[in-house]
Amino acid sequence: MNTIDNYNFSGKRALIRVDFNVPLDAEFNITDDSRITAALPTIHKIIKDGGSVILMSHLGRPKEGPTDKYSLKHIVSHLSKLLGINVKFANDCAGADAIEYSKNLKSGEVLLLENLRFYKEEEKGNEEFAEKLSKLGDFYVNDAFGTAHRAHASTAIIAKFFPAAKCFGYVMAKEVANAEKVMHNPQRPFTAIVGGAKVSDKILIIENLLNIADNIIIGGGMSYTFIKAQGGQIGKSLFEEERVELTKEILTRAEAKGVKIYLPVDSIIADNFSNDANTENKQSNEIPDSWMGLDIGKEATETYKKVITESKTILWNGPMGVFEMDAFANGTKQVALSLADATSNGAFSLIGGGDSAAAIHKFHLEDKVSYVSTGGGALLEYFEGKELPGIAAINNLELGVRN
Repeated sequence: MNTIDNYNFSGKRALIRVDFNVPLDAEFNITDDSRITAALPTIHKIIKDGGSVILMSHLGRPKEGPTDKYSLKHIVSHLSKLLGINVKFANDCAGADAIEYSKNLKSGEVLLLENLRFYKEEEKGNEEFAEKLSKLGDFYVNDAFGTAHRAHASTAIIAKFFPAAKCFGYVMAKEVANAEKVMHNPQRPFTAIVGGAKVSDKILIIENLLNIADNIIIGGGMSYTFIKAQGGQIGKSLFEEERVELTKEILTRAEAKGVKIYLPVDSIIADNFSNDANTENKQSNEIPDSWMGLDIGKEATETYKKVITESKTILWNGPMGVFEMDAFANGTKQVALSLADATSNGAFSLIGGGDSAAAIHKFHLEDKVSYVSTGGGALLEYFEGKELPGIAAINNLELGVRN
């Protein structure tokens, strides 16, 4: 893999695409800086070599051009504190201010550019805009795995302007290496835990996992479409009628391939979508008409824990229930604790970004698992078998499906 370890950045201006799309509160305080701290080793390596750093990122989804709410100026102070360097800030990412700052950048200095998505050209993958960005540095480093599935100007198109001066940063390298470990060289048994609201959101990853996993544990709202497909009564639980035949087909294919699919035999059900709702533990195929399943039940939890702790490789993508509400968080918490137990016993555990990463952080278990991905959608598409534009651009590959 072509990483920054293969280069010396002495005297070079490294233009790094980072993922600093972090959550901010009403006073613009960062509430989770894990994406920023993940990028620090890449920045430190370049500075230690004697290079300078120009950081570019997006923040949020601004629709009407420059907006104070989405300005990256709000993270300059925190980034400066983390790096121990007074980070410079350009109030544009491709205009005169950015050009002037980057031109005069000295070794050991760090410049943060304004939000890339203040320009519509960024998300459109505009080549002219990508070329403007490329003029700011001597070397391109992609360290933004969270956006690697987007063919945006700064994540994929820009790489063509650095034919012999581009590579992955440490975040990208770790993400790809850990995903490859699960996809192509898992120790067995390999268990994939797939949760979330809808079957349609996870169908491609489930289909791909049928060729790789030994066990697939299913939880969350998506499980009720499977249960309904088997003739169960699911009350007001989440349900995708148009996916019923597909879920039947998945179960048939899994059986033919010898892959064990686990569905929750029981659920924590509620008479309202509320933390204060009345709740019961009920068989998942016997949910009354006016009730809904919002978490896996006691029996399902024990079954899932046993499968997980007996596994040697574990991928987790998606919660078991509405874990944001304490009344329905136990199933997700127990899965997280089981992952920590399995890891302490020598298993490799990969947490697949998004809600799963949020759950691991909520239960303070991020240091008890093997790796927590910073990329939600990117990792999902990777496990669906797709070639990610941000990776293909560094590897000089045509986009398509990986072999």
